[in-house]
Amino acid sequence: MKLVILESGAKAKTIKKYLGKGWIVDACNGHVQDLPSGRQTKDSSKAMWSSKPGELPKPPWSWTDRAERIITKITSNANKSGVNEIYIATDPDREGEFIAWRLNEILSNFDAVHRISFNEITKEAVLNAIANPRELDMDLVEAAIVRRLMDRLVGFRCSKFCRSWKLRSMGRVQTPTLGYIVDRELEREAHVPKEFNSVNTISNGVELRVRFHESDDPNAWIDDEGKHYPERTSLTELAEMAQSTINNERLLNLESIKEGTISRRPKPPFTTDTMLQTASSTLGWSISKTSKLASVLYQNGHITYIRTDSTRTNSSARKDIRDLISGRLGKEYLGDGVGEKGGKKGKVQDAHEAIRPTDPKLEEAGNEHDEKMLYNLIWSRFAASQMSNSTRERRSLVFSCEGLDLRLRGTSTWRTHSGWEEVFSWSSKGIATEPPDIGFEVGSKWEIEEDSTLTVDFTKPPRRYSESSIIQQMKKDGIGRPSTYVSTVSKLVDRKYVEKDGSALIPTLNGRTLWIEVAPFYNQNDTYPEGLFSYGFTSNMESNLDSIEAGQLNAPSHWEEFVGVFREMHNIALDKRREKPTLRQIQYLKSIFNRMDEDEIQTYTDGKSIDDLTGEEVRNIIDGLSEDVQANIPPSKKQIETILRLVDRLKLNLGDFLKELGEEDLNELTGGRGGTASDAIGRLIELDKNSPATEKQVETIISMTDKLEMPMEQAMEAVKTESIETISKSDASILIGNLKKTINSKRRSKK
Repeated sequence: MKLVILESGAKAKTIKKYLGKGWIVDACNGHVQDLPSGRQTKDSSKAMWSSKPGELPKPPWSWTDRAERIITKITSNANKSGVNEIYIATDPDREGEFIAWRLNEILSNFDAVHRISFNEITKEAVLNAIANPRELDMDLVEAAIVRRLMDRLVGFRCSKFCRSWKLRSMGRVQTPTLGYIVDRELEREAHVPKEFNSVNTISNGVELRVRFHESDDPNAWIDDEGKHYPERTSLTELAEMAQSTINNERLLNLESIKEGTISRRPKPPFTTDTMLQTASSTLGWSISKTSKLASVLYQNGHITYIRTDSTRTNSSARKDIRDLISGRLGKEYLGDGVGEKGGKKGKVQDAHEAIRPTDPKLEEAGNEHDEKMLYNLIWSRFAASQMSNSTRERRSLVFSCEGLDLRLRGTSTWRTHSGWEEVFSWSSKGIATEPPDIGFEVGSKWEIEEDSTLTVDFTKPPRRYSESSIIQQMKKDGIGRPSTYVSTVSKLVDRKYVEKDGSALIPTLNGRTLWIEVAPFYNQNDTYPEGLFSYGFTSNMESNLDSIEAGQLNAPSHWEEFVGVFREMHNIALDKRREKPTLRQIQYLKSIFNRMDEDEIQTYTDGKSIDDLTGEEVRNIIDGLSEDVQANIPPSKKQIETILRLVDRLKLNLGDFLKELGEEDLNELTGGRGGTASDAIGRLIELDKNSPATEKQVETIISMTDKLEMPMEQAMEAVKTESIETISKSDASILIGNLKKTINSKRRSKK
């Protein structure tokens, strides 16, 4: 009996079908071991581990959530079934290789453990991989380890640093990505709208625009970036005159024609980022939706691996699609083809094929409607990459109008050969295939179809990033990789640094604070002008990881170099922070000084303005404030919000509750840890604990006691409660914790 271990259980059915009897196909469900996290051990709070020179650190790899139970079940079943060979078939990328490495260590007591990988889940690919197992790629593994160590060090140290601003986290890739979004928002806010006028009309289906000024005209309309727009003018009277003249005359004289041909090349097959972007622009989908649907298609064997930067494709697949195109549309629809080469950085960027159909002859695949839509998009893109250019005839036209010194210009185009566009006919709007009936003769008269329009508009600020366009920016600057694009953007939203308005990404106050106030501590220093969270530094780190992956860079050396650089950067940031008070400290001090007269304030500040105080001076002032002074500050916004939330949850009357505290109004409460607002919150929390258990808590207790076959009376006796109907929220929480321990203990004893 032989065992195949996959990452995802969704692939198992497909692969089991290929292998038949004598095989067990199971899944580890992603990462099985990783750096310690949460509250597992003392190592969970470590930012890094020491190492010998020339070696990477050897952290204690810890089980991920539920992984130990899953692997124990797999190995137990394998032993019972007499498995003598194991094939580890995790994903064919850096993270998949890391998982394979950990599984190889865990399963070392089995006689034979092989590593296999495949770019597509087809019978041919799977059987070929099994017939040709390979060694673990330790370059890939070491790249994954270094990435983890770097992210851990930066995440732990910098996240602790940013808590002075009441922020949650900073990240090696996450923070520079946030920078794009914040900088774009600042550009939008700095934008000053510039007014312009334009006049348009239509004749014989051709849109014509009045050309007002040449570039050397003193009145030429030029935007903020210095670009000249001849069809725009700031002279309203000139625009009105042009519109009136055209509408009165209604005839245009064709003065000149310039002939030309447009040839449009097909785009290469999809990479991860281009697939996400195209699905967003064409289908209106979020990146998470597209990513999930693509995963389903891959797991069901319909498309190749979905995390890739390469546009290279398999020669056999190209032949299949070219045969299909030639047979259906004719050889004139075949082009030179894209896909022989696809990587720019050797093994690193070209490790996997582009995203394509595994069976190009299959034009439709997927179970649900959206799966079919995405498959159709992927199939069309791959087919197009092997097809001829589309061609259009183009006529650039110049018209005059009696009584008008200005000229009107327009372009007439019609398609003469659809080429690759033929397979995108399902998404194309009506495209002209014939020239206008009037023909093109210099001196001919063209009638306008309807009155010309005068448009008064303003320049627009740059568009906010969307999920797909931010990924394009990340790809362009080398920030992140296909496996991290989606998760990076999701983290920014989850951590409330960015919020979505439709497809637009808008930085929150916390997001702006992180990039504008906190990141500069690491980005602006003389020792390292290219700061830790700059786009260049982050891109270089990603490139170095790629080089480790390719075996071109020594992993331990790079890690040691990074640690040295980071330590210096971090120490500089700490020194700078001491020089300058945090926003939190300033706000706290101002809240206290607002209740003092000017003489008292001068006593504490030695006559300085708050804005002129150093970080050390502010800390000394706060430390020197008497308890009476600190107790006299107003409650914070957060304290007020907490009180209101708890009062609402407990269905209390706010006025009655305040009277019990001896207060008349919320604003009469005092802030700080020792203030009356803090006392009020403490009292409300205590009341909340003693309030009836939630419906969810009750359901959980019933479910757990049923699992343990424990009488409810016994469970209630443990927390000295008469019945499940009268149990408090606090006691329910204690009981759930105890029941969970009992369940886990029984599981371990069974093993």
